[in-house]
Parts: sequence; C-alpha cells; structure tokens
Amino acid sequence: MLRLLGRTSSINVRKVLWTLAELNVPFDHEADWATPERPATSPEFLALNPNGLVPVLIDAHGVLTESNTICRYLAARHSRTDLLPRAPEQRARIEMWMDWQATELNPAWRAAFLGLVRRDPAFDPAAIEASSTAWSAKMHILDRQLATTQAYVAGDMFTVADIVLGLSVHRYFATPLAHAALPAVRGYVTRLNERDGFRRLASAQYP
Repeated sequence: MLRLLGRTSSINVRKVLWTLAELNVPFDHEADWATPERPATSPEFLALNPNGLVPVLIDAHGVLTESNTICRYLAARHSRTDLLPRAPEQRARIEMWMDWQATELNPAWRAAFLGLVRRDPAFDPAAIEASSTAWSAKMHILDRQLATTQAYVAGDMFTVADIVLGLSVHRYFATPLAHAALPAVRGYVTRLNERDGFRRLASAQYP
C-alpha cells in the first residue's frame, strides 16, 4: 500500500493527492504529519526526509520526497502516458513547465502569500508589493503560453504539469492582491474545474 505523509493544507501534498486521484489507486494518507501532533521536525520524520518537509511518499520501492518528483514517479510507475508521455521530447516539455513552477513561479509568490494569507510579520508591505508584482509577471508568462496552446500548459492534453500549475494558479487568485486580467489563465481554470481532483483539492484550507 502506498503511504503519503503530510497535511492536506500543504499545496505540495495536494499535488500528490490530485495525482493519486487521477490514477485512482489505493493509498494510505497520514494527514497528521507536519502538524503539532506529528511535527515534521521529529526524528522519525527527519529519518525519512532530512529537509523536514512534506510530502513524503513510501511504497515497496522506497521513500521519495519533493512533490513534483513524486507526481512524475507516480504517473510513470502506473504507466499513465497520458499524464507523462514516454517520448523524450514530449516528456521534456512537461517537465520544463513543472521545473518552471518550482524554480520561477513559486519563489515569486513567497512574500505575497506568506504576508497576505498567513499574516507572517516577517514580510513588510514593500516586500509584499514586490512579490505581488513579480508573481503577476510570472502569471503573464503562463497566460501567453496558454493563449498559444488554447488548452493545457504543454499542449492539447492534460498532464502532470497541469496538476502542479493548476494548484499554483488557484493560489494566485485566492490571495487578496490586485489580480491581472489573464484571460487565458481564467479559461484554463474553467477547464481544470471539470476535473474532480481540482474541485476537491484546490480550495483546501491554507495552514
């Protein structure tokens, strides 16, 4: 049985939960990890992930961390070539956008999200404004890509890239800041709302 460790309020855990929903495979979700009851700083958890972060996936083949890697692994492990094709050029385009989500989009929203949603006092108004501007700039990049594909981020088909980006898009619109028009992104959200995994998991409560 697959085991997934991590609280549902974590956007990175929700990526894996949505992937598992698309795969329709059984798993055991230990959702109390990274909570006061079972902190991710405990020796038991750090033995699985020394970074002290959720999610962690455990199966018969070992332990995996890093949410985007877990999503790719699950799609490949269950031979879901619709979500992650075998052809190197097709797979690379999907992984390119997954890496962009992790290395470009996520850092842009950090101060805005933590300051406006989590009310973290470490982020002052100037940092929040700079982050909001950078976040919207990245969202314009995504909007241009979706205007080109007229469907999903890597082309005509829904893939694992849309799982990780779809949740990030929801986070943008759910954060109380001045949102850009982004017509292609808004059409994308409409398409994602046709999927049960997005409807159930995108709006899970923030920590």
